[in-house]
Amino acid sequence: MRPRVQKATRGVRARFGILFVAVIAFCQSVLPAWAQESDIAKQAQNPIARLISVPFENDFSPQTGVNKEDSYILQMKPVVPLNLSKEWNLITRTIVPVVQIPDPATGVHGASGLGDISLSLFLSPAKVGPIIWGAGPIVSFPTATDDILGSGKFSVGPTVVLLRSQGHWLYGSLVYNLFSVAGPSAHSDVDQMLMQPFVNYNLPHRWYLTSSPYVTANWMKSRNQRWTVPIGGGGGRIVHLGKLPVNIYAQLFRNVERPNGTSSWSARLQAQFLFPKK
Repeated sequence: MRPRVQKATRGVRARFGILFVAVIAFCQSVLPAWAQESDIAKQAQNPIARLISVPFENDFSPQTGVNKEDSYILQMKPVVPLNLSKEWNLITRTIVPVVQIPDPATGVHGASGLGDISLSLFLSPAKVGPIIWGAGPIVSFPTATDDILGSGKFSVGPTVVLLRSQGHWLYGSLVYNLFSVAGPSAHSDVDQMLMQPFVNYNLPHRWYLTSSPYVTANWMKSRNQRWTVPIGGGGGRIVHLGKLPVNIYAQLFRNVERPNGTSSWSARLQAQFLFPKK
């Protein structure tokens, strides 16, 4: 890896390490004495649960790019539910990615920095039935600090999540598709889909087994370069920092379909800070 990229990478990791510690300290200092909820694990696994949560997701992919170096993505994903009426809730989900990409091809330099920030808005029934669902728009903003870290386009599209909780199981899927609507003509148009099927089996003492791969398709690419399809999974547990519940899990994936130059496998580690209602 070039010295410039190494220096930037160390700076990014150091700044976000400090931010991560600061968030923990802040959460513990302002945390009220919430009542413990028996279904806290299922709430943590529900993308549109009616509780505030702040996940920090770390995705590692080795042997990426022309020089077979590591790539890394840290995503902060705060979820905030809002009560609109007795019938409807609005769940906001923001994704702030910090990305490290090695040289993807000969003559194309890698970079580290902020990626494109996205905001999803899910309208969801306040009354919970057998099937929990939410739907609305997703908006992606061209906030990347380097051309290679984002699309350079302002993009919008639909997003939907469906899930069911049944006994020890919670399963469902989240999907969205982004289409570029504005931005420099020098940048390629955006037509990209992400689908995240998820299945969780909850065990005693707040342990659980989980699988939640990101299946992606870039519809602007040729068929043999379009899809990334991981399979795999892992496990997690709800732990506590003082009175603050934290959902921690680790997963490992093998990419059975992937574009050239991308890694054949990846690892994901997440710490999700949970703020249940009193």
